[in-house]
Amino acid sequence: MVSKALGKYVHSLHQKKYRNRHGAFLVEGGKSVLELLSSDLEAEQLLATPEFAAQYQAQLPSRVPLTLATEQELTQLGTLATNTTALAIARLPAPADLPPTLPTTGLLLALDEVRDPGNLGTLLRLADWYGLPGVVLSPGCADAYAPKTVAASMGAFARVQVWERDLAAWLPTLPTDVPIYGADLAGDNVHALRLQPAGVLVMGSESHGLTPAVTEALTRRLHIPRGPAGRAESLNVAISAAILLDNFFRNQ
Repeated sequence: MVSKALGKYVHSLHQKKYRNRHGAFLVEGGKSVLELLSSDLEAEQLLATPEFAAQYQAQLPSRVPLTLATEQELTQLGTLATNTTALAIARLPAPADLPPTLPTTGLLLALDEVRDPGNLGTLLRLADWYGLPGVVLSPGCADAYAPKTVAASMGAFARVQVWERDLAAWLPTLPTDVPIYGADLAGDNVHALRLQPAGVLVMGSESHGLTPAVTEALTRRLHIPRGPAGRAESLNVAISAAILLDNFFRNQ
């Protein structure tokens, strides 16, 4: 049974101000919890059904306190529509330095005011799929450790390095030979290019695109052309990023 104090603590972590205050975040669902436990992130507390605890007993570290809970309790405590397995409290990772030479040796994904946590989680998942060294978030982005972001990342939250930077101030400080790419309807047809996975790919929100100051920092603009009969007004930011990233890695 979950105590009132623990329940109150879990509920508080739905909000960013309390995640920052406590230095912790929620991980919901059995698959995500197992990803957490197999990662370098620190688990603080585990709540699980007796069935989940019995099935994965060998993977549950003895140092992490375990509270047995019903499916109803897990669902009420968390943010998922249903949770039939487990929920964990994890410590927020310590801020890491962003190596200044990184964009010369790998491709970084930078996000400019991507405010939807579902989109952010999917973008982290894409970064994980393509093995990017990390993702840079502008101050206006959704929280990388919000419950919806963590859930949408499908485990990528435990593997993808995240840095926070003011993109308008950071991008101009990069070496002049580092390409800074961004999506633009007037850009070059990405299908006609042979791109190398180095530099920075900047993606903006679906509603507003890149902010003006970030747009000014671009050194190359990329366009995803519609199909011959295509009529959609725009693409979701995560779908656009997937298409662009595939073109960067297509010849690797």
